[in-house]
Amino acid sequence: MTSNLLHKWIGAKTLFLLCMLMCTQAFYGQNQKDISSTAKVQAIFDEFTEYRHQNKLDKALETLDEAANIAENNEDVKLLLDTYHQYARLFLEEGDRETAIFYWDRASILLKDISYSYGQAFHLYLDAALRFEEGNNFQSLKSLEESRMLSNNRNLSNNILLLEAYIFTNIEKYDDAIKNLHALIVNSDDKERAYLATKANLQLAKISMELNDTEEGIVHSKAALELAEKHGFSKEIRAANEQLSNIYEVMGRYNEALTYNRALESIKDSIFNIEKAKLDASTADKIRFEHQMNEINKLQAKNEELSESKNRSEITAILTSAFLTIISLLAVSLFRNNQIKLKTNDLLYTKNKELELARDSAVSAMEAKTNFLSTVTHELRTPLYAVTGLTHLLLEENPAEHQKEHLKSLKFSGEYLLNFINDILQINKIDADKLEPLNIEFKLEKVLTDVVDSLQQNANENKSKLILDYDPNIPQTLLGDPIKLSQIFMNLVGNALKFTKNGKVEVIAKLLKKEEDQVKLYFEVRDSGIGISEDKQKNIFDSFEQGSIQINREYGGTGLGLTIVKSLLGLFGSTIQLESELGHGSSFFFEMDLKCDDKAIDEVAFELNPEEFDFKGLHVLIVEDNKINQVITKKMLTKKEITCDIANNGNEAIDMAKANTYDCILMDIHMPGISGEEATRQIRKFDPDIPIIALTAISLDDSLESFYKAGCNDVVTKPFKPEVFYQKIGENIFRRKMEGLV
Repeated sequence: MTSNLLHKWIGAKTLFLLCMLMCTQAFYGQNQKDISSTAKVQAIFDEFTEYRHQNKLDKALETLDEAANIAENNEDVKLLLDTYHQYARLFLEEGDRETAIFYWDRASILLKDISYSYGQAFHLYLDAALRFEEGNNFQSLKSLEESRMLSNNRNLSNNILLLEAYIFTNIEKYDDAIKNLHALIVNSDDKERAYLATKANLQLAKISMELNDTEEGIVHSKAALELAEKHGFSKEIRAANEQLSNIYEVMGRYNEALTYNRALESIKDSIFNIEKAKLDASTADKIRFEHQMNEINKLQAKNEELSESKNRSEITAILTSAFLTIISLLAVSLFRNNQIKLKTNDLLYTKNKELELARDSAVSAMEAKTNFLSTVTHELRTPLYAVTGLTHLLLEENPAEHQKEHLKSLKFSGEYLLNFINDILQINKIDADKLEPLNIEFKLEKVLTDVVDSLQQNANENKSKLILDYDPNIPQTLLGDPIKLSQIFMNLVGNALKFTKNGKVEVIAKLLKKEEDQVKLYFEVRDSGIGISEDKQKNIFDSFEQGSIQINREYGGTGLGLTIVKSLLGLFGSTIQLESELGHGSSFFFEMDLKCDDKAIDEVAFELNPEEFDFKGLHVLIVEDNKINQVITKKMLTKKEITCDIANNGNEAIDMAKANTYDCILMDIHMPGISGEEATRQIRKFDPDIPIIALTAISLDDSLESFYKAGCNDVVTKPFKPEVFYQKIGENIFRRKMEGLV
């Protein structure tokens, strides 16, 4: 009994061991089979890579077809995906974009059902290549960045570097491109080391030519040619020969250019290449046809299966499949439309960037010009103040007759230079949008009368009549900017007088319409001078334009006056018009809308004439940091028997204004320490009534409105005409006194 049990136990154990042995053999056999299959597939892909590098398209396609068959037989989705990717890459390199997209789309479908990071990364790399081929450089860079994040495969990383270098070259980021390419020249890729180095050298040669470095271009082209010939890279051999031929031709070394050109022609004309191209095309068409027929056969098999089966669920599945196919076709169509849209967007983005850069560059240049002119004109005013001031003082001291002539010439030159500086500063302010019209009460008749009176001497010198034709129906008090209006007429009337001799200049102001507090006025400056030819009229308002060089030489001037007029009128929403006939004078006219103060229409303002000013005994405070300006201003005041104290800066001015009583303060604006504006604000806190007149060499950043807001009663710009200087002092001191009496 015991013996039987022992035999049974031994038999069962033997059977168990036998089963284990058979299972182990089966598992080992399957494992060996998998290893063998993987090795075979890797060998196929290595063979494909070699054929691709050597431009043996027919053999490359045949090896891929073999890999695809293995993948389908083994139902290996990842292998099939890799195969489709290589098909897409190969056809894209050969310029067959449509077939490349066909395989890329099939790979997209496979990717939806599996998790395969390398496959996803390579898919994005191909997407970048397709976008680059379309010209969507920035979209391509984005896809490459996403691909790099999904996989650290060395070969894929190197190919990403190469494609990035191509893109960087396209968008002229040469430093980034060169960095990538140098890394590829010394790459340690186990699959494409020589091929990548060849491609990198070819691209470096291209960049060298873009940068006009022909010697560097030759070095890289020869390095590429050497590698290509060594490894049989036929397309790269051809490209290197073509590049060397072009470089030597550019350098004028025609013998070397001819050598490489002959080599290139030999490659192009070889029977082998012609036959190879035919074979490659035939093989590509055959494989493409087989794959497309395979898809059709699958659909036909499904249809036959459907006709044999009455199962409704199968019919539904087929209909769903057909529906999905239609949707897929629509998706492909939408994808292509989207690609076009992306390309357009990329182009617009690039152009917008270029325009933004151009705009920023133009703005920077304009700001630099504006700041330069502002600084120069401001700095010129200080010494010019000394020139005009001292000239005036010398003329007042009864110089000898022969000296008087020289001093008058000096005074004329100083005033001419001052007008030129004022014109430049005015244009500068207009260009920098620093001008804004004021909206204050003023009397138009007085503004125009002052202009006519100030230019009457010019009219007399040219033996011309200067007449003001003013409509009495114009409201007496208007709201607007009298300073800019005065500048407009000073330029127009001054211009008319300059070109009119033994003639007449009329300044006309008419009321066109009045509705409630709004008036529309018509202004015209008409002269009987030399006139302007019709072909010159269209350019007459341009800067530095005077009609001709001869006119400029005969009559002088800067040619900025009419430009200033046009720009100032633009601030009022008005436009200057011109009618002229050569030899029969000119007429400049415009309309302007202004507001009127009905309450002040019938008021008669109290006006003071310069002759009524009695300056004797006045005591004023001069606030000025420049010693020369102090001396000149003090002497000009002494001429009128005005006594004065001098403060060297704003802090001294505040202390002296607190400690003493003055009839007026002449305040410089630009001083070290606190500015004249700030000093005025501080003085106004304890003395709101004392007249403060700003004396300033006005710059671009200065605003007359800011002076008034700070508490100044009036502004005189340096260098100033003595009569204007005395007029402003008299008006501000005596008007206050007269108003106090009233």
